[in-house]
Amino acid sequence: MRKLAVIIPAAGSGTRLGSPLPKPFIEIAGKTILEHTISKFLVVREVCEVIVATSKDSIERVNHIFKNCSVDGVDFKVVEGGAERQYSIDNALKKVGEEIDIVAVHDAVRPFISAEIIKEAISRLDSFDGAVVGVPAKDTIKLVDDTHKIKQTPDRTKLWQAQTPQIFRKEILLQAYEHAIKHYYFGTDDSSLVERVGGSIVMVEGGRENLKITFPIDLKVAEMILSGKI
Repeated sequence: MRKLAVIIPAAGSGTRLGSPLPKPFIEIAGKTILEHTISKFLVVREVCEVIVATSKDSIERVNHIFKNCSVDGVDFKVVEGGAERQYSIDNALKKVGEEIDIVAVHDAVRPFISAEIIKEAISRLDSFDGAVVGVPAKDTIKLVDDTHKIKQTPDRTKLWQAQTPQIFRKEILLQAYEHAIKHYYFGTDDSSLVERVGGSIVMVEGGRENLKITFPIDLKVAEMILSGKI
């Protein structure tokens, strides 16, 4: 059986939500968003480690959440994040155990991922270096220049919106991060780093409900889902 480490960057602020608390620590239905998120991975038997990268001020909060998430056979670790998401994940990668062979990176504020989709992504690593959960683009996408003049309308049937988790063979993810840091490259997601070192990555269709809680409307939708109203 594969052994999976889950890295969760959880250093985001609550500014866009109008909250004094960082987003992962806002409570919905009696639990923090981070706790809801972690719980979705704990039912996946391949999970052996959960590593949360957060701000120095939030380390104690994370340790408290870990006490509520304790599961036999799963190690919980917290590391201090960096100034950028990429640095936070790199710090977490340094804590991944030797026995781990695959690594997932998942947004702390995507609490609605399903175990079935996680397992599907894991299964695709038999044939690929990585698997990215996402959904087909439902809106027409425009490519524009610096003045916002439209230059091109890409074929929507070939466009997908990437979500998380993004799951990779450990060795190629480590290689991708080493390469990115050496060459001062910042990607918009982990897949873009692995793509740059020649990794083969497949898209796995997820669900529209796997939303990232970013704006107040997202928080309202999350509250409605968790309260059973939708």
